Amino acid sequence: MGNFPDTLSASVQARLIALGVRAENVTEQFIRGTGAGGQKINKTSSTVWLQHRPTGVVVRCQRERSQSVNRLLAWSELAEKLTELRAKAGRQAQASRELVRRQLRQKSRGQKARMIEGKKHRAKTKSRRSRPGED
Repeated sequence: MGNFPDTLSASVQARLIALGVRAENVTEQFIRGTGAGGQKINKTSSTVWLQHRPTGVVVRCQRERSQSVNRLLAWSELAEKLTELRAKAGRQAQASRELVRRQLRQKSRGQKARMIEGKKHRAKTKSRRSRPGED
């Protein structure tokens, strides 16, 4: 489906393909890391930065000193984030369908009786608000 880096494991490539991710849609950059590490971290570009353009998901990985290991970890993390994004969208769609279903279902006899009783009570309360002498 896409030309993923050769360093990726077959399982990570399979997850990305299953998600419909194309390598052309992912921006990959190697940048210098931040934080402790002294001269080594300031001179080497071992941090991997990935952005999936269609969704806007960004992953930045600098866990290890090796660029190739960070690359594998970043691609794996990208697959996890995209999986979670897809699952979240599915859960939201299901929740909206459930909300509509609950709103449209018939009320029970007890609910109807309580609702009418509440309306009568409210009408009685409001009827007492008139000015004195008005009837």
